[in-house]
Amino acid sequence: MHASKGDRLVQHGRVVGQHDQESEVVEVLGHEGNPPYRVRFADGHEAIMSPGPDCQVKHENERHH
Repeated sequence: MHASKGDRLVQHGRVVGQHDQESEVVEVLGHEGNPPYRVRFADGHEAIMSPGPDCQVKHENERHH
């Protein structure tokens, strides 16, 4: 998984009824776009994440097309 600052990280719900969580990558802490990432959620909360297989990166340049 590779991400850049400004990309969106989507963590898919793991159980029925659980919604996806989306956050913005504000800093890439790994080498060459690799995790971990500092992310910011819509409520302003920030966290360090090393995404697992339930996550997807939406690249900033893909969202503008």
